[in-house]
Amino acid sequence: MKLGIVIFPSKKLQDFVNSYRKRYDPHYALVPPHITLKSAFDADESDLKTLTSKLEEIAKKHQPFSFHLSKVKTFHPLNNVIYLKVDPSEALTTLNKDLYGEGMIGGEPEYAFVPHLTIGQKLSNLEHDDVYNSLQMLAIDHEETTDRFHLLYQLENGSWTVYETFLLGKG
Repeated sequence: MKLGIVIFPSKKLQDFVNSYRKRYDPHYALVPPHITLKSAFDADESDLKTLTSKLEEIAKKHQPFSFHLSKVKTFHPLNNVIYLKVDPSEALTTLNKDLYGEGMIGGEPEYAFVPHLTIGQKLSNLEHDDVYNSLQMLAIDHEETTDRFHLLYQLENGSWTVYETFLLGKG
């Protein structure tokens, strides 16, 4: 089965991001806006008990924290993804590292950790440039606090749903 670990932002921020995603992100209907903490990885159903136990331990170690979104950025030319940049923080980086730590299922990350909320992806070069240039003018200055992360699994139709939620700083 395919799994991933994410933070879902507030409904207000999800609504803002979705106002762009419904036009520019073909994955709009498959998963709500999120900050990816651990990219999609394969696991056997028999691994879930061990995995959720490790995730509970990681959640206990970390306290709720704030994150700040500051601007629209892109991963171009690597790929045509446009996103809201989540400013790196020690809390976010440490949580990400722990989710890839020793004994964790899923192996090493494919890319360096760049916390973000995707606005658009799989755009043609021309569309990417047009959308990015217009969205770059948005004044982004948003902060919110999170107290949980979620283990998701992918359904047969390609959509993602929550398997379990882990509260930070709680047993």
